[in-house]
Amino acid sequence: MKLRLIVLLIAASALTSLLAVQVSAHHSFAATYFEDKQEKIEGDLAQFLFRNPHSFVHIDVKEASGEVVRYAVEWGGGGQLGRQGVARDTLKVGDHVIIVGNPGRNPEDHRLRMVRLQRPSDGYTWGTRPGETFD
Repeated sequence: MKLRLIVLLIAASALTSLLAVQVSAHHSFAATYFEDKQEKIEGDLAQFLFRNPHSFVHIDVKEASGEVVRYAVEWGGGGQLGRQGVARDTLKVGDHVIIVGNPGRNPEDHRLRMVRLQRPSDGYTWGTRPGETFD
C-alpha cells in the first residue's frame, strides 16, 4: 500500500511537470510582433520550413539601399496550414513572393508574422478571404 502511494505521488509529480513545460513553451505573438502594424516585403523565397509548431519562410528582399536582406516570416503550423490547402511543396526556393505581415518588435531581426502572401507568377494567394484582393 505504501509503495503504491509513493509510485502514485511520483507519477502525479512527473505529469504536473510535463504539463507546466507544455504551457510555458507557447509564446504570445504580441510579445514578438506589433499586431497593430503591417509591413509589406517583396523578394525571392530562400527557404520554406513547413513544420510545427510554426512554419517559416525566409525571403531575400532587396532594400532601397540595394542591400539584400533575409527576412524570417513566421507562419502557422504545418497541420493548420495543411487544413488550409498549403503543403510542403506549395512554395519553392526561388519563387518571387509578396508578403504582408506584422513587423517584429526589433527591426534589426527582420522578422514578420504572416498575414497575407501572394505569388505573382501564377496568382496564388494565402490569407485573403473570398472576394478579397491582395493590395
